Amino acid sequence: MVGMDLLARPGSEATAAGQPTARAAAAGRWRRWVRRLSPLAAAVGAALTLLLAFPPFDAWWLAPVGVALLGLATYGRGFWVGAGLGAVMGLTLLVPLLAWAGGFVGPVWLFLPVGESVYFALLGGLSAVVTPVLARWRWSWPVATGTLWVLQEALRDRTPFGGFPWGRVAFSQGDSPLLGLAALGGAPLVTAAVALVGGLLALAARSVVDGPTTSWAAATKRPAVLALVVAIVVSVAPAPLLWGPAGSGEPTVRVAVVQGNVPRLGLDFNAQRRAVLNNHVNATLELAERVAAGQAPRPDLVVWPENSSDIDPILNKDAADLITAAAREIGAPILVGGLRDGPADDEVRNVGIVWDPAGGPTQTYVKRHPVPFAEYVPMRSFVREYITEKVDLVRRDFVAGQVPGVLTLGPATIGDVICFEVAYDEIVRDTVTNGAQLLVVQTNNATFNESEALQQLAMVRLRAVEHGREALMASTVGVSAFVDRHGNVYDATSFFDEAVIERTMTLSTGRTVATTLGVAPEVLLAAVAIAMVVLAVAVRRRGRPNATTGSVGTLHEDSHLLGSESGVSEREAGR
Repeated sequence: MVGMDLLARPGSEATAAGQPTARAAAAGRWRRWVRRLSPLAAAVGAALTLLLAFPPFDAWWLAPVGVALLGLATYGRGFWVGAGLGAVMGLTLLVPLLAWAGGFVGPVWLFLPVGESVYFALLGGLSAVVTPVLARWRWSWPVATGTLWVLQEALRDRTPFGGFPWGRVAFSQGDSPLLGLAALGGAPLVTAAVALVGGLLALAARSVVDGPTTSWAAATKRPAVLALVVAIVVSVAPAPLLWGPAGSGEPTVRVAVVQGNVPRLGLDFNAQRRAVLNNHVNATLELAERVAAGQAPRPDLVVWPENSSDIDPILNKDAADLITAAAREIGAPILVGGLRDGPADDEVRNVGIVWDPAGGPTQTYVKRHPVPFAEYVPMRSFVREYITEKVDLVRRDFVAGQVPGVLTLGPATIGDVICFEVAYDEIVRDTVTNGAQLLVVQTNNATFNESEALQQLAMVRLRAVEHGREALMASTVGVSAFVDRHGNVYDATSFFDEAVIERTMTLSTGRTVATTLGVAPEVLLAAVAIAMVVLAVAVRRRGRPNATTGSVGTLHEDSHLLGSESGVSEREAGR
């Protein structure tokens, strides 16, 4: 009933003949309330549906449905109504999606989904603004939907403080045929395709119920069937991009990933740091014993996760000796995730260090995108005074590196990105354009939970397809895994478990279309969205016609929720 009221034309509330007047009036009031609340229900439904598309649920096919529901909720409403509905969707989606962030800082983490929902409010408002264009040219609805979602993500990925790209629609498509589009246009093109399908579903839904008759026989002659056919074609057409051999004639390396795990109780901070280092050293020594006994092949390189040595291994001789002993026993270089003190006394760097069995530490990558309010605190004094004193949990600010994470690790040139950096397009791409043959994501998920780790692994899958590089994720506690160039996952570990996984991986040197184009697809798609908004504003300024009922795209005047809807005439809607 709610769904039909969301789509139904105004004036369809006639009561049955012969009913008592009081009952008819009550039924009319009920229907009006349902109609008024149905956009709000659709916005909440859009968020919950989209949430189920992300890990750990992985119902990727629901993402277009969520997009469609938001489009239906905002269609034909004023900017502020659309913005309110978008904000409701953003909060309803992001609070459960980012709930893992609350384990470290408590309720203050809610500033994150609240701030991010502003971008969804903008999305909802602009979706409403383009209504006059959609009413004149109904097939522009899918295009507007696809490009506006890209524009929203482009802004959210960059602002403020470098942005926070978590929850991009593209990251929900790990098992979808649409993932193949990442090789052509990266995450923006995948998001655009998902939202395009959502726009087609929304167009089909309105086509069924609008018009002079709502019989199914008549509806099938309208754009509904065509829109559904196009949606199916768009959804499955990219599948061949994910087919084909993993690679032939290219060099390979044997890689070992060590997930040492962390103690969760009973140790103070410094003792826990030592225990984490010992766990990774001991797991590597146990692998060396299996190699010496002929039970496992010797790896060409070993990867430890982020924070596997939070004791500065360059300044601390004990830590250095332990890592050197492990590297010599395994007979391969180790990529160590560590912290380096300095350069100032109140500063620290999050690093990946290549540790050679003979020469010790050689190359170092410094994380280029520290996480605001987690690894450094912008406006520290203001935040402490007016928001929360928990900012002092970040005792020293992390300093950002300036050079892409391209490191020589044994026979391989790797592209090292640390933790949340995998969510940022340009940071991963920079490693590939500078020669990386293999993507390595070092991460520490111990502070969060398994859902955060699985969401991060979905990003690794997209990056592997996007750049045509095999990839791996190394975590302190899980999930650690290998990913091939088609986004398939291998040897994924359990959460809060000690594990060592090994795999022969292909080293690649070619470039995909996405790698070559870089940010260009995103700029183009965002420009189309802006052009459609400008066109819609121009149409509005030419004057709003009187509201009527009619064919696809018909809107009506009705003040409810946060503002009033815009009216578009039957004649314009039918164009």
